[in-house]
Amino acid sequence: MIRNGGKLGLEFLRLRNGRKPGPDFTGTRNGWWGGKPGLDYGSIPEWVSKTGSDPRTQTAPTRHRNTERAGKSRFGAAAHGPAPACGAEEFVALPRSLAAEFPSEDIFLLTASPVIKAVTNFKQVSKTLEEFDVEEQPSSLLEKRYPNIRVIQSGVKQLKSDEHKIYTEDGKEYIYEKLCLCAGAKPKLIVDGNPYVLGIRDTDSAQAFQKNLAQAERIVVVGNGGIALELVYEIQGCEVIWAIKDKAIGNTFFDAGAAEFLLPKLTAESQETPIECKRTKYTVEGSEEKGRPPGASDKLGSALGPDWHEGLHLKGTKEFSHKVHIEVLCEVKKIHLQQEFIQLQQTSLTFPKGEKNVEADEVLWPVYVELTNGKIYGCNFIVSATGVVPNVEPFLDGNNFAVGEDGGLKVDKHMHTSLPDVFAAGDICTAAWEPSPVWHQMRLWTQARQMGWYAAKCMAAEALGESIDMDFSFELFAHITKFFNYKVVVLGKYNAQGLGSEHELMLRCTKGHEYIKVVMQNGRMMGAVLIGETDLEETFENLILNQMDLSAYGEDLLNPDIDIEDYFD
Repeated sequence: MIRNGGKLGLEFLRLRNGRKPGPDFTGTRNGWWGGKPGLDYGSIPEWVSKTGSDPRTQTAPTRHRNTERAGKSRFGAAAHGPAPACGAEEFVALPRSLAAEFPSEDIFLLTASPVIKAVTNFKQVSKTLEEFDVEEQPSSLLEKRYPNIRVIQSGVKQLKSDEHKIYTEDGKEYIYEKLCLCAGAKPKLIVDGNPYVLGIRDTDSAQAFQKNLAQAERIVVVGNGGIALELVYEIQGCEVIWAIKDKAIGNTFFDAGAAEFLLPKLTAESQETPIECKRTKYTVEGSEEKGRPPGASDKLGSALGPDWHEGLHLKGTKEFSHKVHIEVLCEVKKIHLQQEFIQLQQTSLTFPKGEKNVEADEVLWPVYVELTNGKIYGCNFIVSATGVVPNVEPFLDGNNFAVGEDGGLKVDKHMHTSLPDVFAAGDICTAAWEPSPVWHQMRLWTQARQMGWYAAKCMAAEALGESIDMDFSFELFAHITKFFNYKVVVLGKYNAQGLGSEHELMLRCTKGHEYIKVVMQNGRMMGAVLIGETDLEETFENLILNQMDLSAYGEDLLNPDIDIEDYFD
């Protein structure tokens, strides 16, 4: 079974109905295995000789009260909880891969959302770089494409790994032989339960954000990751106070030099025409509810894709384009509602007009943010974009999983968790194997897709008793995205992660056109950041993978007068 609860999760279930086989037991759909009609698993004596167990002697497992045994299937997938940060794709990739690997087997896909995320327009840019669109699709399309997949809309309530059972929120019970957890991650909000704090994680919360932004004059964005970067650039007609704990924007992906390269785009009076996005959008029927506060969200939604803001009208009430002020090296100290702020008799600040701002704000705002640098700003609402945490609920209760420092379920190089017959992939897991020197885990869509696909191969291999080598995608960290309408490629140890002081940086920057940074150690390229249309991603990928000694080339490596792409072809 496969389960999702963050970006999307899956539980890959090899299900069995748990009862004694009938007298006509031949491995058909009416038999113990629950396979497709006519599929022959061999005679009972042959099965006993292979496995050491006789299905004729097995007794039915004890059911919980008020639960219903829900059909039979050799493999299954399931989802639970709010849509995760990264991981929607592995939710679909895993059962889809299994459906192709085992076309004669029923695959159960359990998901709390009526829509699923699917990768479309996939393009292999290089050995490790991938480009693709992520679409929301009704689950019926997946069932139509893969007749042996059955999508069941229900979240997961409980896992009993010692009994090999999954209980769903609609009161049903599934018994598995192999299980994969791909529940993604959930937003790490700066404060829970505040109606003016909105976390943008799934499609419903993105639509709620758009609705509230249309009536807003000022918002505060907290966080410095991918969603915050996209958000502050896309918003128009609304003042944005952007609070980050780092010295420069985009610290997750960039250094201070790259941040300086991007800033002019953020402060420009008008936006460039964005690259056209042609992906289809689906929404949950009846998802709009009246009278709800800005931050409320109890509906389970489908996780956001890479270009989540496409198709949304992100405009406030004012008639101007960008108006962003960045507060660096600070975090949120406290959040005050309007009445509480009035009683405190403190002073909030107007939107800064220059480097220094000492003007008191006379406008009364619904909510106020007090920062650790002592400044207070009023706003209509707050966007919490401070990262995610693995969505491990409800799996930990009663199960002795090994958990990583980041809260994820530890997995080995074949995506096994510490519990027998339980796998994990995507945001919910923590890679506990010895990684390649130029790979590291990061909770991104690209890794979610790769992990889901690889987990399916691992599970299929184990079911068939075959061995499998680790996938090539884990040899090099590679991610391609878009920020501020620039193409952005990050490779390997692009921020010198884990290299200590024994490294050097080489830079090439053409203002408004391109920014190139390579990380070198002992004459070998260990990582790179490419912003703009550089056409160097495949060349640098090969140089990092091959670990060629580049000492002899020195600064000519980034000489714009030398066609390095042809040189190392």
